[in-house]
Amino acid sequence: MDPWGGRGRGGGSGKPRGNAPGPGSRAPKSPNPYGRSTPDQAATTPAPPTPPAETPAGGWHASTRPVRELRLHGLNAVRAVFERRPEAIRKVYLAQARIPTLQPLLKWCAGNRIGYRLVEDEDLKKLAASSHHEGVVADVLRAEPVSLAEWLAGLAPGPQCAVWLDGVGNPHNFGAILRSAAHFGISAVLLPQQSPLALSGAAARVAEGGAEAVTLVRLPDVGEAISALRSADFGLAATLVSGGSDVFATALPQRLVYVLGAEGEGMDRALADSCDLRLSIPGSGAVESLNVAAATAVLLATWRQQH
Repeated sequence: MDPWGGRGRGGGSGKPRGNAPGPGSRAPKSPNPYGRSTPDQAATTPAPPTPPAETPAGGWHASTRPVRELRLHGLNAVRAVFERRPEAIRKVYLAQARIPTLQPLLKWCAGNRIGYRLVEDEDLKKLAASSHHEGVVADVLRAEPVSLAEWLAGLAPGPQCAVWLDGVGNPHNFGAILRSAAHFGISAVLLPQQSPLALSGAAARVAEGGAEAVTLVRLPDVGEAISALRSADFGLAATLVSGGSDVFATALPQRLVYVLGAEGEGMDRALADSCDLRLSIPGSGAVESLNVAAATAVLLATWRQQH
């Protein structure tokens, strides 16, 4: 079955793949060597700490960070972590101009022995490996995906929708999908057992805070996952470039999982054949299809409109 997404950077070829795939509390930290403000400083305007000898290209490089840490950049991405799980923050770097906007975060850092540092724009670019840092970079503890059983056990009764990403790998598409999922109040994004897809700084920035609002779920093997979802009254819908039922004219289940294929390779054929529905978004025909992230937004909006 075909995935959503056109050819090239954003989407897939529309061809199926061949075979089925078999806040808690934190211990006290020692003083941070990068400098930290006192509570009084944070309550007004924090003073720049003394710069260390190393540069972002040396001691601050991503390769020196623990595996469990994620380097975020972008104002909304960093704010979302602060609002939802501030205990995950390990270090903050910011431009002078961001002090007024991030004053609550800096005050919290000062009160909780978390280092923050004022740096120049070029340093922020190196830290983020991007020019789209929006004046702030933060190292945070990564929120690991939960198991399917754990997610299902915590679901409220009634309408629920989730997205199963069968091979989607582009971080910008992933971030845009998380943003749409957060906007429409979608329960979770489901990741196959062997999928290497994980939240990156680029994906979190594109998600604009949505990465903190949507649960990531690690699936068991395909058969077990489908059985567990159906036992929880979920229907599965394969998304097709063409040949599926018109999504706008189809009555969608109250509990639904949209299955979307990889940008380049498409959805696994056996997985698509296991789905209860096959859906397409009708269009003018001027282009082959929508990008996988754009199509996800349309699909989620259609489900939300019905439920």
